[in-house]
Amino acid sequence: ELSGNMIDICPVGALTSKPFRYSARTWELQRRKSISPHDSNGSNLVVQVKSGRVMRVVPLENEDVNECWITDRDRFSYEALNSDQRLTQPMLKQGGQWQVVDWNTALAYVADGLKRVMAEFGTAEIGAVGSPRGTVEELHLLARIVRGLGSANVDVRGRHADAGNLAADGRARWLGTSIASLTQLDRAFVVGSFLRKDHPLFAQRIRQAARHGAQVHSLHAVHDDWLLPLASRMTAAPSGWAAALAEVAAAVAAAKGVAAPLAAQATEAAQAIAASLLSGERKAVLLGNAAAQHPQAGELLALAHWIAEQCGASVGYLGEGANSVGAQLVGAVPRDGGLSAAQMLAQPMKALLLLDVDPLFDAADAAAARAALQASGLVVALTAFKDHSVDHADVLLPIAPFTETSGTFVNAEGRAQSFTGVVKPLGEVRPAWKVLRVLGGLLGLDGFDQDSSEAVRAQALGDLDLLAQRLDNTPSQAAAASGTRAGLERVADVPIYASDSLVRHAPSLQLTADARPPLAGLSSALWRQLGLQPGDKVLISQGQAVAVLPAQEDRSLAATAVRIAAGHPATLALGPMFGPLNVEKA
Repeated sequence: ELSGNMIDICPVGALTSKPFRYSARTWELQRRKSISPHDSNGSNLVVQVKSGRVMRVVPLENEDVNECWITDRDRFSYEALNSDQRLTQPMLKQGGQWQVVDWNTALAYVADGLKRVMAEFGTAEIGAVGSPRGTVEELHLLARIVRGLGSANVDVRGRHADAGNLAADGRARWLGTSIASLTQLDRAFVVGSFLRKDHPLFAQRIRQAARHGAQVHSLHAVHDDWLLPLASRMTAAPSGWAAALAEVAAAVAAAKGVAAPLAAQATEAAQAIAASLLSGERKAVLLGNAAAQHPQAGELLALAHWIAEQCGASVGYLGEGANSVGAQLVGAVPRDGGLSAAQMLAQPMKALLLLDVDPLFDAADAAAARAALQASGLVVALTAFKDHSVDHADVLLPIAPFTETSGTFVNAEGRAQSFTGVVKPLGEVRPAWKVLRVLGGLLGLDGFDQDSSEAVRAQALGDLDLLAQRLDNTPSQAAAASGTRAGLERVADVPIYASDSLVRHAPSLQLTADARPPLAGLSSALWRQLGLQPGDKVLISQGQAVAVLPAQEDRSLAATAVRIAAGHPATLALGPMFGPLNVEKA
């Protein structure tokens, strides 16, 4: 996941990038700064361009953010920009067939459709699902359109099961500390994270800390090799994570002589983590993507917050996308009783706007999303690619990827970083913020007269110097620990090269081992119980959702957990990322 950095540090230039090799001479390239649109690190990039085409991406050094490194996802996803799957013209579905139309026709069709839905069904049937990788400007205007129409149904948390786990209005969950400080940690407790693949550069910083003596602890249903020494591991199926945190809290409470937030018996593993967190100077409790997407996400945060507060540690989320923090700051999350993304993708909507989202890949429940889209009314996809969502959309609006537009991402530490387009948009592609601005005008809404992305950013974020005051990890509910689920349950990672539309369309990334079709990971106990041998397949069922997958034994898995990746074509037929399932030998 970081191997491409070998190209940059090779002292004689003998190591080269295979996708770039022989395509241009270095002196022919124009160099332009940009920001990575993938994970929450916000890596600084230099995009190299020849004849209006992106040819190569390399790191721009920034010690506070990415040092001199970038991930392979940052480095090679540019291949998708030139994919034959790029959507380059607006299209309408008429009589079941796609027809190319001009922008005026497409936007007028969308505006008229939204007005008809409002008149016939009311505003509660209108919703929008965005991406945590959308820019501040795009998500601000998307939320402004939805609320301008009188609806509160807007969200970017497509994979989140706990809709209520939100910071107060106008505030945002965040890392809880600076990115650079991860390198200096003495103690780290990482909860529910596929750290190396979800956050390669954060993992690299924590690895540096561990090499200098930091004690790193993990709580998860499975323990991948993070390539760093772990002081301890707590292993529990997802429904047991809250109870495991309650045990750590009980151990902290006993050591300090204070009341625990919940009654729990501290195990030896919990006592070891508590003793570690109570020592040392620089400490952090870090919640990963799986903890944020968990059905008990709010309970996990409340317990992690209590532990961190008692131990003098920071607490925060590693962050799912390049603009997860910014999306919250601009209100692209449901307020005032609005539906969450999971709710909008689990029931038919009369009108649904999709911004850089393929619900089948980006939803918490792919099977439910497919059924909901098939039964929905007007579905408008603002997308750069002809994705699976094309099958269920009525209108396709081609929007620009990050290299063809300007905008702002707010990374996990709350740092706002703006960038400009480095090449002209392809074909009839338009920046999404411009598309949404025009749509807002056609709908007769106020506040859509901006003439630049900078003007939209100023409206969306206000004074950037005050952003730090709006970062808040205070739990929205009290600490609680629901009972552990009986039977088998799913734990789902999102493969590193299935995380967003750009990497899904980058050929070289799709040829890597990390892009191979996922297997069903089974604990040793379940493997023996089913009498499986290497090469066997298993039948996975979640309610009516069924899939057959190759199986493999994973000795690090909790006994009742089954690891099945989400966001991959091989598992799109399955249901929720968390919850009960059945497994039998195929």
